[in-house]
Amino acid sequence: MLWVSCKQPGKQAMVLPPTPVTLVAAERADAVYYDQYPGVVVALNSVELRSQVAGYLTGIYFKEGELVEKGKPLYEIDRRKYQSAYLQAQANLSSAQANLIRSQKDADRYNQLLKQDAVAKQLVDNAVATLASSQSQVESAKAGVVSAKTDLDYSLIKAPFSGRIGISQVKLGAQVSPGTTLLNTISSEDPIAVDFVVDEKDVPRFSAMQNKPSIKADSTFMLTMSDGTSYKQSGKIVVVDRGIDNQSGTIKVRIQFPNPKRQLITGASVVLKVLNQDSGSQVLIPYKAITEQMGEFFVFVGQDTIAKQIKVKVGPRVNDKIVILDGIKQGDKVVTEGLSRLRDKGKIQVGPPKQAAQGQQAPK
Repeated sequence: MLWVSCKQPGKQAMVLPPTPVTLVAAERADAVYYDQYPGVVVALNSVELRSQVAGYLTGIYFKEGELVEKGKPLYEIDRRKYQSAYLQAQANLSSAQANLIRSQKDADRYNQLLKQDAVAKQLVDNAVATLASSQSQVESAKAGVVSAKTDLDYSLIKAPFSGRIGISQVKLGAQVSPGTTLLNTISSEDPIAVDFVVDEKDVPRFSAMQNKPSIKADSTFMLTMSDGTSYKQSGKIVVVDRGIDNQSGTIKVRIQFPNPKRQLITGASVVLKVLNQDSGSQVLIPYKAITEQMGEFFVFVGQDTIAKQIKVKVGPRVNDKIVILDGIKQGDKVVTEGLSRLRDKGKIQVGPPKQAAQGQQAPK
């Protein structure tokens, strides 16, 4: 039997062709972007209307939900007994003043007679004491007039400031008690405010904004309404709360906005946009050039015929681009197409792939 030795040729390592990619240069441009916070619209002035005197409600002088001017009469409590008490107090004052005049004349007369040694000293002392008592009675009567006038004024409840009044909590004829019966609520609308909370690490940032005169009503604070539309007016910071909540580690900040068209309604939820402190000249690349691995971000940078994977620190997204805070610089060319097959230090070919000609000859 004849044995024939066959030797297979050695296998050569497979060489992958270059990956077709598209490169885009990183550019430096002005990037304006905002940090977003959930906020709630609040009135700068809001007060619950309660009676300070007792009685039955005899008048309601407004339309529920309307804007009322400061000083407008809103509710009236039966004023008759308060009017009578005021008139009685005035009469008491007049009587006390008449007694004071008589006492003054008696004292003057007795003092004159005392100089002539024509009256006993005891009568003079009695006249002086009566004069002092009359003066005290006048002062007491004046206080009674003020008290009665105050009660009379309280029986007509007026708007403490200009604002919108809500739905009345009482009807005509209802009995009200001082300090306990809620009549209504009135709140101001223009200007209005938005409250939101920030983490305690951001307190220095917002405190600096509050203390910086140039941060007023510009583009620093903007709003997005609950329906997704942008509010046209810009705001200004008015107050950073006095202390940090030790449970949540947050602090409340209030931004004031003009509200001429009454678009902002107390209690509404909005998104407050605060101009990011890093806004300005930044390195920008297309957002699609970013790849993420376990919470870290990378880009492929073209270097001659290879692509090197570089870790970057990203900022916010601006439309179809993203801010790069660290990792690459202006002019670096990043890969935007062909990322799915690319590996670190892999060979690249800029442009569309070349069609292989081997085995592609046309039949004769």
